[in-house]
Amino acid sequence: MFTGLSAFPLTPIADERVDEDAFVRVVARLRDAHVDSIGALGSTGSYMYLSRPERARVAELAVEAAGDVPVIIGIGAFRTRDVIANAEDAQEAGAAGLLLAPVSYQKLTAEDVFRLYADVTQSLSVPLVIYDNPGTTHFTFSEQLYARIADLPHVASVKIPGVPAESDAATAHIQDLHRQLPDGFTIGVSGDASAATGLAAGCDAWYSVIGGILPQPALDITRAAQTGDTERARSLSDQLTPLWELFATHGSLRVVAVIAHLLGLTAPRNLPAPILGLDQAVHDTVRAALHRIGVDV
Repeated sequence: MFTGLSAFPLTPIADERVDEDAFVRVVARLRDAHVDSIGALGSTGSYMYLSRPERARVAELAVEAAGDVPVIIGIGAFRTRDVIANAEDAQEAGAAGLLLAPVSYQKLTAEDVFRLYADVTQSLSVPLVIYDNPGTTHFTFSEQLYARIADLPHVASVKIPGVPAESDAATAHIQDLHRQLPDGFTIGVSGDASAATGLAAGCDAWYSVIGGILPQPALDITRAAQTGDTERARSLSDQLTPLWELFATHGSLRVVAVIAHLLGLTAPRNLPAPILGLDQAVHDTVRAALHRIGVDV
């Protein structure tokens, strides 16, 4: 489950409620594209903006709409008790795996984070992914902390930030991580623009934002890397440069929200307040970028 393309879908919001019909449409596209797994309620899924009942409902909808595709559910919250409650809801919904980032308001220490994972994993019945996303959590994992948490029960994978752009440096980084982590423990790259480099460097999975809304080009990159055709994987990624540039300028969530609307999957406003969508001029830029990469909208 924690290999190949894991597609992370948007959780559309309409009138300050989860747009269930739109969410099911988004997930069904991923199911029909045969992604390797679906990562619902990740950062692209706006999990920290949803209440516990909303999150439980999204987990149910994701599992139902995904069919045979395994679903990984994000369970992060400010308090450990709430993380545990979210884990219970996700497991009851039929999640195949869980995803946990150490979100915070007060700055967390390494020991705080280790204790979070130790407490949460005591009651799990499904595997868990460490979610390292310093851009949103403002916590940076050390390799030593990865290794400590990886030794806990049920911890099976880590979602790392983007790898170095230079191939040799990326390979050295991933090889070093593999040496410190248990056998069978998988490493998944995020930071979509560096995914082809990460997969070529030895990452087992791509935890993907763009895969959650445009699964086919992400699958093409992943399958090329899996068959050892790293040059093709990089070439296919380079073709998506117009999107990577938009991600860098506006943030992946806002750009994906526009793409979801342009594809007819959601209403124009589909993000939770106070997050504002992008203005019309940027919508036009996104539309032009999609045309450049061969997506008709």
